[in-house]
Amino acid sequence: MSAPILLDLYCCQGGASRGYADAGWSPVGIDIDPQPRYPFPFHQGDAIEAMATLVRGDSLPFVDPDGQVQHLWLSDITAAHASPPCQARTKAQKIRGNEHPNLIAPTRDLLIKAGLPYVIENVVPENADTDPDPLIDPMMLCGAMFGIETYRHRLFETNFEVEAPEHPVHIFRNTKMGRRPVEGEFMHIVGNFTDPERARRIMSMPWASRDGLREAIPPVYAEHIGRRMLAHVEAVAA
Repeated sequence: MSAPILLDLYCCQGGASRGYADAGWSPVGIDIDPQPRYPFPFHQGDAIEAMATLVRGDSLPFVDPDGQVQHLWLSDITAAHASPPCQARTKAQKIRGNEHPNLIAPTRDLLIKAGLPYVIENVVPENADTDPDPLIDPMMLCGAMFGIETYRHRLFETNFEVEAPEHPVHIFRNTKMGRRPVEGEFMHIVGNFTDPERARRIMSMPWASRDGLREAIPPVYAEHIGRRMLAHVEAVAA
């Protein structure tokens, strides 16, 4: 029996997809930018437009690992993950005064219309009370929950039940921006961080570039959620 297909919207270089694959899913990624490092079947295009195409009943072309063009229909897809760009919710972007679209709500609307079990992932907002595009009742995951040397807090909204592991106290210091980590520190994989090789090991993403590591969630987060999602799908089908 083949693995069920999971659509990974805004997939970047595939940190989430790797985790879902490890949990028993068959990921297909969608991203507006070319992603030559993405290790699974891929469609280049706007994620919201791609979902709208599927919801209205049309097929979506994608390129498989052999370079062949295939077509995907909504009926082929069992679940979806989405990681809309988070720049509008970060402190750095507020300081710079840049404008960025709010993509969480329109992405959620299409996922609901598609009728799929879904996950929407994003950063912890600088101020939850003034967040212009909030997640609904999100769960937070942290690298310390999974024994990896980065905290990397991320929020996850789901429309199925999933629980976070116990959140350990943060006893290790985070490496400051631009400085090489030293013994006893956790790595802060943001901005112009030092030692991408160590970041690849921590994130379990040996194929990723520095840019890809900055934007990814550790695959172990998606694996944790993906196993629960698979159990949910199997229970509904039983």
